Amino acid sequence: MKAVKFGGTSMSTADSILRVKSIVEQDIDRRFVIVSAPGKSAVDDKVTDMLIAVAHTSSRDRIQAFAVVKERFQTICEGVGLGRDYLCDELSAIESGLAASNSDYIISRGEYLCAKVLAGLLGYRFIDAAELIKFNGKTYDDDTTETVCKAGLKGKRNAVIPGFYGSDENGEIVVFSRGGSDITGAIVARAVQANVYENYTDVDGFMTCDPRIVPHASVIDMLTYKELRELAYMGANVLHPESIFPVRASNIPIHILNTFNKNALGTKIVPTEEFLAGKHKRKNDMPITAIAGKQHFFSLHIDKSLMNAEIGFVRRVLSCFEKLDISIEHIPSGIDSMTVVFSAVDTKTANELIDSVRREVKPDHISLATDISLIAIVGHGMKSRPGTAARAINRLSLANINLRMLDMGASEINLILGVDDADFDRALIALNGEFEV
Repeated sequence: MKAVKFGGTSMSTADSILRVKSIVEQDIDRRFVIVSAPGKSAVDDKVTDMLIAVAHTSSRDRIQAFAVVKERFQTICEGVGLGRDYLCDELSAIESGLAASNSDYIISRGEYLCAKVLAGLLGYRFIDAAELIKFNGKTYDDDTTETVCKAGLKGKRNAVIPGFYGSDENGEIVVFSRGGSDITGAIVARAVQANVYENYTDVDGFMTCDPRIVPHASVIDMLTYKELRELAYMGANVLHPESIFPVRASNIPIHILNTFNKNALGTKIVPTEEFLAGKHKRKNDMPITAIAGKQHFFSLHIDKSLMNAEIGFVRRVLSCFEKLDISIEHIPSGIDSMTVVFSAVDTKTANELIDSVRREVKPDHISLATDISLIAIVGHGMKSRPGTAARAINRLSLANINLRMLDMGASEINLILGVDDADFDRALIALNGEFEV
């Protein structure tokens, strides 16, 4: 049995939805299908963006703003052969409640309507995600969802389910962050104990490096859950980084596939423990799996003599970040110094942070660096093959790129390098050339 999720590009037009129908019908094991709202097409914006605009419109003008969304779905229904008026009742019900609806409800209607269309095409049961995915306030409730979702799908032969949203204890619609349909797909895969969770998108799979910067980057045939987390967090955004959690406990593999390229083998994401035990094999035995990066970080460098002997020093520094609600990325440190790398903030917040740290720990010296990029070199093979860091440093040196930071992750499968934003592209190209990923 398979749970299958189709992203926004796959659902963007009548032609692409007919392609999705064909893919589902090619395999009788594709019994539970999760869909995103229609994405950007050649002539239209993403439906979710359209609905966000509706939600931000004054109550009295929402029906008029919704007209473009209504037309989009009527055109899709006509194009797939269901008839222009196929969603007439659903569209009318949405329109009648627009003035009083909360923004999450409005934003979620793209997935809702899209699932209605595909269910009609396939002859599958439609099951509203609001009945399966549960939130406590705005916080996703995994324990309740697992129980409710298993019960709601038990005994069902097949179903189409909207992604991206669920409901709270009062029955109000609540949405995940953007890309959250990936999470819905994983939740459904766990609930039905699928053999695999297939995630169809518009790319051939995860790449060894950003192909916009490194054109000869290639598709990775296999990743582990841990490698996926590292790469997704560092900018390889093929899959929502939180989508592995529902399937990880059940050891359900994920398979990234391209709706528009039937010949692409895609990327399989497998349980880490199974990979390390030798159950799964990659096509090549390179120590590095992939390289990914993100730009625009700040780093706060602190020097203080005998810092290592001062109990609670690090905790007090980090408390300054917590009070200002600043997310921390990495904390490389030495005997008398530490650096905290964090997401960029505005000038006022940065100054407040520096003043707070000065008051809290009275450093000998403190400085703030901006425009920092972080690059992650990821791969399980680094554990058993020495010299990865040396090779990376040497290659950056040969490319005349200044290394601002180096940090080896505790898992030993990622090496984090910090460079200036201005050197980001050159660094990715240089490192990719060194490790030939």
